[in-house]
Amino acid sequence: MKTAFITGSAGFIGYFTARALLKAGWRVIGLDAMSDYYDVRLKIRRHEMLEQMQNFVAITGRLETPGLLRGLFETHKPDLVIHLAAQAGVRHSIDNPASYVQANLVGTAELLEAARAFPPAHTMLASTSSVYGANTEMPYLETHKVDTQMSFYAATKKATEAMGHSYAHLYGLPITMFRFFTVYGPWGRPDMAHFKFTRAILNGEPIEVYNHGNQQRDFTYIDDLVTGIVALGGAVPDPAAPVAGDSMSPVAPFRVVNIGNGAPVKLMDYIAAIEAACGQEAEKVFLDAQPGDVPATWADTALLQTLTGARPATDVRVGLQHFVEWYRSYYKV
Repeated sequence: MKTAFITGSAGFIGYFTARALLKAGWRVIGLDAMSDYYDVRLKIRRHEMLEQMQNFVAITGRLETPGLLRGLFETHKPDLVIHLAAQAGVRHSIDNPASYVQANLVGTAELLEAARAFPPAHTMLASTSSVYGANTEMPYLETHKVDTQMSFYAATKKATEAMGHSYAHLYGLPITMFRFFTVYGPWGRPDMAHFKFTRAILNGEPIEVYNHGNQQRDFTYIDDLVTGIVALGGAVPDPAAPVAGDSMSPVAPFRVVNIGNGAPVKLMDYIAAIEAACGQEAEKVFLDAQPGDVPATWADTALLQTLTGARPATDVRVGLQHFVEWYRSYYKV
């Protein structure tokens, strides 16, 4: 039985990724700090559901704790590492940048050191569409230049990409960075737009619509994202075997892969889909754009399809219907 090590396993994406691997017959070691950035009860419940499945081991701890990850790698010898734990949130990074330094930079450094000491067959690190920053050429290609991050959160994620490349080059570690685009679905984070909009609409409260609704996002349903992550686990970077349109480094077993829906959706259309799922219209308060926000995102997913055959394509109306049904059930609305 192969072993996967997942950081952030009690998180939104971590939970679904762990569940998918467990169903596929993997043993999964899940590490989570259970931080209070949002409702910890959601995280506890996700881990509880994973612990009801066979071959899941839950560990509570912080990435940045010196030596913790190295000890866990030595004990469990993971074949696959999926690094999802991070301090998320564009706006929070403006108010509390120190937490991003610790979780995203120091934590990732600890993980890479553990992988150097006990090399997995494949190490995968989560990045984000936010690294494309002020780029206006769309759809975003993995080979586009990414030097204009517009938030400190995005800057820390771009830094982890550079850190990963250096370890791949220096120590021959096969590393994939996957950049995911705005993810939504059941068990999502309460600070995400779909969660906040649904809660407000069902409570009869107004919703805040930034940039006066003039935004587009490549909204990606959680099942599509996880299918892509798991499939990429088998696509180990090999500089001797690049594929068409590859982002493979010329000096390391390292590549970057977008995982997105491949089709931007206007924010107002996204809100309309939530309203339809809730069965009522939202009262809207239109506001200026917030610092760090980008006007649009759009993923080119050709490389993902070439490597894995995966093609995310869940329509937002379908995905948001699933989310609202979960929300009503979980919160008994």
